Amino acid sequence: MFHLRTCAATLRPLTASQTVRTLSQARPAAARTLGQTRCYAAPVAAEPFLSGTSGSYVEEMYYAWLEDPKSVHKSWDIFFRNTNAGAPPGAAYQSPLLLSPGALSVAARAQPVVGAQPHVDKLVEDLPSYTTHGTVHVVVNNQIGFTTDPRMARSSPYPTDVARVVNAPIFHVNSDDPEAVMYVCKVAAEWRSTFHKDVVVDLVCYRRNGHNEMDEPMFTQPLMYKQIRKQKPVLQKYAELLVSQGVVNQPEYEEEISKYDKICEEAFARSKDEKILHIKHWLDSPWPGFFTLDGQPRSMSCPSTGLEEDVLTHIGNVASSVPVENFTIHGGLSRILKTRGEMVKNRTVDWALAEYMAFGSLLKEGIHIRLSGQDVERGTFSHRHHVLHDQNVDKKTCIPMNHLWPNQAPYTVCNSSLSEYGVLGFELGFAMASPNALVLWEAQFGDFHNTAQCIIDQFICPGQAKWVRQNGIVLLLPHGMEGMGPEHSSARPERFLQMCNDDPDVLPDLAEANFDISQLYDCNWVVVNCSTPGNFFHVLRRQILLPFRKPLIIFTPKSLLRHPEARTSFDEMLPGTHFQRVIPEDGPAAQNPGNVKRLLFCTGKVYYDLTRERKARDMVEQVAITRIEQLSPFPFDLLLQEVQKYPEAELAWCQEEHKNQGYYDYVKPRLRTTISRAKPVWYAGRDPAAAPATGNKKTHLTELQRLLDTAFDLDAFKKFS
Repeated sequence: MFHLRTCAATLRPLTASQTVRTLSQARPAAARTLGQTRCYAAPVAAEPFLSGTSGSYVEEMYYAWLEDPKSVHKSWDIFFRNTNAGAPPGAAYQSPLLLSPGALSVAARAQPVVGAQPHVDKLVEDLPSYTTHGTVHVVVNNQIGFTTDPRMARSSPYPTDVARVVNAPIFHVNSDDPEAVMYVCKVAAEWRSTFHKDVVVDLVCYRRNGHNEMDEPMFTQPLMYKQIRKQKPVLQKYAELLVSQGVVNQPEYEEEISKYDKICEEAFARSKDEKILHIKHWLDSPWPGFFTLDGQPRSMSCPSTGLEEDVLTHIGNVASSVPVENFTIHGGLSRILKTRGEMVKNRTVDWALAEYMAFGSLLKEGIHIRLSGQDVERGTFSHRHHVLHDQNVDKKTCIPMNHLWPNQAPYTVCNSSLSEYGVLGFELGFAMASPNALVLWEAQFGDFHNTAQCIIDQFICPGQAKWVRQNGIVLLLPHGMEGMGPEHSSARPERFLQMCNDDPDVLPDLAEANFDISQLYDCNWVVVNCSTPGNFFHVLRRQILLPFRKPLIIFTPKSLLRHPEARTSFDEMLPGTHFQRVIPEDGPAAQNPGNVKRLLFCTGKVYYDLTRERKARDMVEQVAITRIEQLSPFPFDLLLQEVQKYPEAELAWCQEEHKNQGYYDYVKPRLRTTISRAKPVWYAGRDPAAAPATGNKKTHLTELQRLLDTAFDLDAFKKFS
């Protein structure tokens, strides 16, 4: 395919009189009658305007279709008919094929960032699981970036040269020529519609003022801005052209300008009288039927996340088999599937099987699931194996998860490119499109999220506060100190906890009805570190069963994936069970709380190191260990019960991370608030350090033993008292 480059001079086959109607010509206003705002309780999957590409106008079209099917285009008529006839589970999450010509992906950006930021080239890669079927990239090329000249910003002649890597057509057009811009954009749209490939429109223009209205550009680009001062604005230039061609006369032009100014002034005046701002009118995907009329959730409760045993058994049997015939799997994988089958017979699950059961059960309930990230099909640690590969036929694969139920929702699992920034942004869009989907992004290792920090900081963390948009995206971040070095050890939990919006110094009303759900509703995101597969299972299911959506950050384990003690019985996953925000001590120490000398709080896999050491020291009655599974929102109510249960015990927080990292700085003030600062909260863990972990195994074990010695030495903190 050739690389197309053109300029405005060759794209002007029509004159202004042929392409532009008289500005003063009266245009009949379409009759528009809107009834009272509706609030429907229909299942989310049954509503056709939840694809994320539409908004209130699609709702109006749907309601108009209900009254008169001939009032909409035939493609919409077919779509609405199929929906009312009973759309298959998860259909609302899939863009209907009939609508694909009517959906257009447009990405607009300023020229300095084109080729300079890592997400730009990702938008044109057109990977199978990350395609938009072609995007029209519109580049606003002001020939300057704040104060930076093009020669300092890039080494290529054009900012759009980055698109040459995929042979995308590139149109360079003078933006002072509206007709040329119209024609170029029309050609670009037709190209994308015909070939479903990317196309670039480079609007060669200028910035009349500085970087903002208060900025003075003459400091750094004096000659450029002397020329700009001489330029007539595009509206004035185009109006003079139309007048010279006889399309309009000067009074008509001035009248149209006055009309538009009047519209703006009247709208501004009316805005001062508005008492209520209806946010849904400004959203492109308002999730109708999910919230009540006032934007609140329909309830503040969450049903049990447990399942019937026959459902667990069925999913486990599929997970431990190959559901298609004439398919040869690897011998090592056969052993893995056999082990899974034995666990199902013994009514237990490990981490991979718990995830499988959470996904499989949601698919049964009509929830589309999309799991993406680097190597997620197999799993970075070779534990998942959601895609089986035939050992004798190239590219022949099988996804057992899609063979669970006859009418299940689709399951999408896809290995991503080696990008975090672009891929996480893509998945965020999926999560915002519909609440009827569980969208998960897994980092290959937890610290890989650092190259996606912009998406996390700008959109996921403050998404509801800044953009008035909820989303339920799930981030799976492998985390744990294994003595493998500073890279790939820490998911940097301290960073996520620092961005939580709760107040560490204020004890909430613990007597509030549905306190735990209210906390979730008020938070900006949920941060958990599960110590059992069963709790991991429950938190994934809770993410969908909640009556609202919040981002979920999960620090997932590495060594616990195969730890013999990290198993959960079916009994902890049956109806009536739920996610445990706190897992209290249930051993001998809990039977005689008055004898407990120290209460250790921890989270994650360090719990298994603590229990092993406690048993070795024969201190099972003197030291109680409580696991905080949900770090944010902080479980004040449950931890207060734990502290009150052990009145004579010292309180200490134990973590495997360094003191200036991990959870300590987040947990300590909240624990102190919980107990009204009646006791100190001591620290047992690694000393502060610049790097997350050591790469020397011997040093790692020495550090681990030191923190265990501190945790179980009952005299360790007396010198600080």
